[in-house]
Amino acid sequence: MKTDTALQLDVQKAILWEPLLDEAEIGVTVKNGVVTLSGYVDNYVKKLEAENATKRVIGVRALAENIKVKFASSFSRTDG
Repeated sequence: MKTDTALQLDVQKAILWEPLLDEAEIGVTVKNGVVTLSGYVDNYVKKLEAENATKRVIGVRALAENIKVKFASSFSRTDG
């Protein structure tokens, strides 16, 4: 069984290898094999890619996903 530190590094590497993702946008913490992803991305595709990359890492027992999608201000609605 991997240590939490080793598992955290493996998840960070998996996120690093995803071309759509910027590893600086996504925080990774691990406790007892449970991975928590946090941070802000600018679209849902990046959020799903981070989840899928994490699920592919051997040793992940569960995933808690706290990534928020924050659209650019140009996508905000102007109507009341």
